[in-house]
Amino acid sequence: MSFPVLDRRLLMDRSVSGRVGVSLPPLDVPEQPLPDAAMLRDDLPLPEVSQGEVVRYFTTLSQMNFSVDTNYYPLGSCTMKYNPKINDEAAQLPGFARIHPLQPESTVQGALKLAHSLQGFLAEISGMDAAGLATMAGAQGELAGMLMIRAYHLSRNDTGRRTVLVPDSAHGTNPASAAMCGYRVMSIPSDSQGNMDLEALRNACNSETAGLMLTLPNTLGLFDVNITEICRAVHEAGGLVYGDGANMNALLGHAKLGHLGFDVLHINLHKTFSTPHGGGGPGSGPVCCNAKLAPFLTAPIVESVAEPDGGESFRLATPEMSIGKAGAFHGNFGMLVRAYTYIRGLGAPGLREISESAVIGANYVLSALRDHYHLPYDRPCMHEVVFSARTQKARGVSALDVAKRLIDYGIHPPTMYFPLIVEEALMVEPTETESRETLDNFIEVMKEIARQAEEEPQVLKDAPHYTPNSRLDEARAARRPDLRWRPAEG
Repeated sequence: MSFPVLDRRLLMDRSVSGRVGVSLPPLDVPEQPLPDAAMLRDDLPLPEVSQGEVVRYFTTLSQMNFSVDTNYYPLGSCTMKYNPKINDEAAQLPGFARIHPLQPESTVQGALKLAHSLQGFLAEISGMDAAGLATMAGAQGELAGMLMIRAYHLSRNDTGRRTVLVPDSAHGTNPASAAMCGYRVMSIPSDSQGNMDLEALRNACNSETAGLMLTLPNTLGLFDVNITEICRAVHEAGGLVYGDGANMNALLGHAKLGHLGFDVLHINLHKTFSTPHGGGGPGSGPVCCNAKLAPFLTAPIVESVAEPDGGESFRLATPEMSIGKAGAFHGNFGMLVRAYTYIRGLGAPGLREISESAVIGANYVLSALRDHYHLPYDRPCMHEVVFSARTQKARGVSALDVAKRLIDYGIHPPTMYFPLIVEEALMVEPTETESRETLDNFIEVMKEIARQAEEEPQVLKDAPHYTPNSRLDEARAARRPDLRWRPAEG
């Protein structure tokens, strides 16, 4: 595979003194005085370029970007899948895009009705009693959920609960969220099958246990077969169970976390319900909970009000014992519109098909590659599968080398070195939106890379070969980024 030859000169490198990109008409309004001279700068060099050069520069940058709209993106645990464009069109409708969060509620009844309906959809999908939409990312939803658990215990004067239990395979944000709430974090090991060690959990549960944070399916891509016993053990100790809903696309229409024993969870709309992810748009992490935690939801929520004429109106409200606001306004509303459109467009049968397709795709990849990469937990997976490059490492090839070589074939690397309990981990999530042809191509490429690791390992160590930039020193780039333009010497 080859990439186009790109002109990567910065705008400043293209600058020619006296060149302009636009001609302005004569000033037809009174000239205004400049601010105080102390506030002005005359030493700020700006590029002098034509309009064509500006367009060419930014188009070149776009060609260097990798996105799910251009190539396959099997980034495990992140669900980087296709975003239906009709969702964007719905979010751009004037009645949604051109309103202000401080408008009178009577003028935004349509937007409030949509939010109220979405609250109901998410509560139903998760098997919970209530939902709030104000949290603006998955990690923020996590923090809100744990603050709700903390507020619940304090409301009952149960002040001795200082510990939160977290599996050793957890997302890194889980222990961080618990610690930010003032809790001590205790790690619970996994057993040989990738489930939580039930005996270790039972031994850890006591009167100091505030709760357990658990992802289902877990970050190994596995459904914990002891989940009901896990929830029961925590509840018997007086704790509550928080669900990291990052992997909900594996369960839609088949299992509801609330019915399995979870008390509160967040749902990543930007993963399960297709709203743009990462650089493609802001996140959204609504929180769903059972009746005992509903009074503690973040503010605001949307309530339905029965009108005297038999009609219905909607208003913003603050739950009775709310932990407070999660942001300045009411959440990332455009993301809520996108998720609502996705749910309504698919309906219950479509949502069920999502989970079926995600699980079938991941097991298809598992079956095809099990003889080429080590499988640390050799059992059917859910929506993603975790391989290990342990076999390749014995030949001097790391998971990083495998990932870099994938780029040469136009495929984004999977998640690497996570979960931490898997040596040389490669976490692959096909997602439900990829075709069998795409998965077959990925499988053949992975097999070819396994062959290269055995027969010509240096090819992998030098990869990628065909990208605009070669392999970077990623640690240095993160710790000492070069963000300032400097003219070329000489």
